Amino acid sequence: MPRKNKPKAFSAVQAVKSLARERIGTPPPEKVESGRPRQKTEKHKPRLQDLMRGE
Repeated sequence: MPRKNKPKAFSAVQAVKSLARERIGTPPPEKVESGRPRQKTEKHKPRLQDLMRGE
C-alpha cells in the first residue's frame, strides 16, 4: 500500500508570493536589453619590445 505524501513545511515567502500573484497577477517576463556592442579589451599588456618597434 503506498504511503501518503508528507505535507510540506510552511514557507512565508511562498505564501506571500502566491497571494501577490492572486491579487496583482503574474509579473511580466524580464526583458533583455541588447546595448551597443562593446569593444574587447586586450587580455595582456603589450611587451616592451613591441612598444619599442612601434607596433
